[in-house]
Amino acid sequence: MRLGTTKSNSDNWCGPNLCGATIYRAEAKVSGIGTGSPSVTLRRLNSGDVPLLRKLNALFGEAFADAKTYEKEPPSDTYVKGLLAKEHVIVLVAISGEDVVGGLAAYELDKFERMRREVYIYDLAVAASYRRQGIATALIKYLRDIASQRGAWVIYVQADYIDAPAIALYEKLGVREDVLHFDIGVGQRSDT
Repeated sequence: MRLGTTKSNSDNWCGPNLCGATIYRAEAKVSGIGTGSPSVTLRRLNSGDVPLLRKLNALFGEAFADAKTYEKEPPSDTYVKGLLAKEHVIVLVAISGEDVVGGLAAYELDKFERMRREVYIYDLAVAASYRRQGIATALIKYLRDIASQRGAWVIYVQADYIDAPAIALYEKLGVREDVLHFDIGVGQRSDT
């Protein structure tokens, strides 16, 4: 996938070189997805895109049946702006008209064992009426372009064993590793 880039007064384009704390916005008009709907545009969010992030969180809440986590206690606009201004936080959305119809949140991790980076996809979702149209694949390919420009060597993601569509998507794009995931609480727990 080739990305078209747009530049505004508030955004600077970082070419293939790393560029410190400068954030860039790239947009890609994607044909062949969102069939029967207006064209879909993929976009990396920046600090001026708080309303789009709120729409993405609503989509995550609906897709994961977890509105409590994604919408009940939203962070302040100042917090969201600061988060979106960080280069290592990568939030991509698929937009059709005024609607966020898909998106992902990923984090870039600098490694200690070698001078390299990894990118972790934390959340990925597509609105029910837009699924099976290539939007998730396009978002991951867009992330792959950004990761390559940032010097990352791999993108990784988890999937629940019962999420067959996600597993099929990730197997199409990468190599499967069977690992265990553990959540380790922080602070005192009342059940110990």
